[in-house]
Amino acid sequence: MAYYSRFSPFLKPYLPQMVGAAVLVMAVALVNLLLVRLAGFLWDIITVQHDLRSMTNAIGLFLGLVIAQGMLAMGHSYLTAWVSQHILADFRIHVFAHLQRLSLGFFAKRRTGEILSRLMNDVSVIQSTVTETPIDSAKQLVTLVGGVAFLLVMNWRLCLLILMLLPLLVLVARMFGQRLRSLSTAIQDQTASTTTLVEEVLAGIRVVKSFVQTHREEARFASQLRTALEMTLRRAAVLAVFIPTITLLTFAAAAAVLWYGGRQVIEGAVSPGDLFAFVLFAGILIGPFGSAARVFAQIKEAQGAMQRVFEILDTQPEIRDRPDAIDMPPIRGHVRVDRVGFAYDPRQPVLCEVSFEVRPGEMVAFVGPTGAGKTTLVNLLHRFYDPTEGSVTIDGHDLRMVRLDSLYRQIALVPQETMLFGGTILDNIRYGRQEATEEEVITASRAANAHDFILATPDGYRTLVGEKGVNLSGGQRQRLAIARAVLKNPRILMLDEATSALDSESEMLVQDALDRLMSGRTTFVIAHRLTTVQRADRIFVLNKGRIVEEGTHTSLMERKGLYHYLYTLRLEELMADS
Repeated sequence: MAYYSRFSPFLKPYLPQMVGAAVLVMAVALVNLLLVRLAGFLWDIITVQHDLRSMTNAIGLFLGLVIAQGMLAMGHSYLTAWVSQHILADFRIHVFAHLQRLSLGFFAKRRTGEILSRLMNDVSVIQSTVTETPIDSAKQLVTLVGGVAFLLVMNWRLCLLILMLLPLLVLVARMFGQRLRSLSTAIQDQTASTTTLVEEVLAGIRVVKSFVQTHREEARFASQLRTALEMTLRRAAVLAVFIPTITLLTFAAAAAVLWYGGRQVIEGAVSPGDLFAFVLFAGILIGPFGSAARVFAQIKEAQGAMQRVFEILDTQPEIRDRPDAIDMPPIRGHVRVDRVGFAYDPRQPVLCEVSFEVRPGEMVAFVGPTGAGKTTLVNLLHRFYDPTEGSVTIDGHDLRMVRLDSLYRQIALVPQETMLFGGTILDNIRYGRQEATEEEVITASRAANAHDFILATPDGYRTLVGEKGVNLSGGQRQRLAIARAVLKNPRILMLDEATSALDSESEMLVQDALDRLMSGRTTFVIAHRLTTVQRADRIFVLNKGRIVEEGTHTSLMERKGLYHYLYTLRLEELMADS
């Protein structure tokens, strides 16, 4: 129940509406009871009293109650839907906002499909249980209490036959509840795995087709579905026994009531109308009993969903503002890395004793073999991670002591795999500065050599880029990313192999745009392109997490160390390609 108490803040803003829906649905239940009792009187009027006037009045009252029931039902249905959808939206926004605050390390350890499943599927299960179930339970409560009250007044002996079922129903519910909860959690986990598989295959559909792996992916998907199907069928088997067992017990009592009541009618102790109403009441009470079993199963399922969602909400970001953090002043660009060490896994260090200093406006390049720690070092400079040892300072401010937003606003990252968001070209360039005017966007696009190709698209700056920019070439996406960075006007620029995946013509346009962007800014570049490295003011050569060489292109070539080897190797590859 701890999870449900934690959900209560999302219910509080809508408690008046929930109470209103509950009152309406309780009124519906009360009208239903009145209709049943009126049906008993009407039966006696027709079969015993033979009174036409009384029958007409009773039928008129019956129709009036039916109309009132319909009006009340319409009101509670709309109000219940309004409340549940608002709570669903609020909670999803809360979970999504928390996800965005989490550090990169969280996402590195989890698959996207699993996170999506928790945000969409599990939240829907929770919403249904905590909003619709209580309102429906209010209806069932009125039905149960009112029905039992009518039955006690009419014939307490008959009523006790039904009430004897209650302890047995609770026992059956407890027996099945634990099994249902574990199966529901397993099904939700499997659904997340299947969603992840679909997301991966669709994201990499070109690779799947190119390597002729469609049948393999179909087999993987079918295997995941078979596992989910087996779990779902096991839960269905439990439910198939659970609900009919309770229903059978309820109808057994109803049969006993019919036998005992019928004998009393024959003996003249009870009127036919009373027995008719009593049987109807007994039938109505099946609803609360059956609903109790169903609600119990839903609660167990929601507990599994809550456990998964609150696992995310209980995860605290590793990178966050300290209570005494200050806003980062306007950056000049003096960066100092002092004896920095870092490891994603404590058993496998990535960086060891890394130290260097960069002056404002200086362009430095990180070079080294794959796995040397270049991208990790850029992540530390951006403060996507904190070093496990040492410190990173900008203009004398330890990055751990400044507020993240104030730091990020003055840094721009242009990665190799450019991320464009669904929407127009204009939306993507404005991503870092929503308030920018179209003139400012056009100026940034010109600086990024993007303006001409943008005008050549069907709708210019309002052309939709497609999912992840699928409608644009690699070079065009890269130039849009540069335009986005130009518009942001950062003081520190980070380029993560920004031209390594482009053809020569695209690289020339992108490199020209980058030269304008880097002017007057402290710039860190991870690059395999020889031209980019040659223009660097200084080059840091990394190997196995350490800086093994430092200098200009000329001095490093004269030293004939690792940089000379990597540069010569790359030059030979280019000559072989040509």
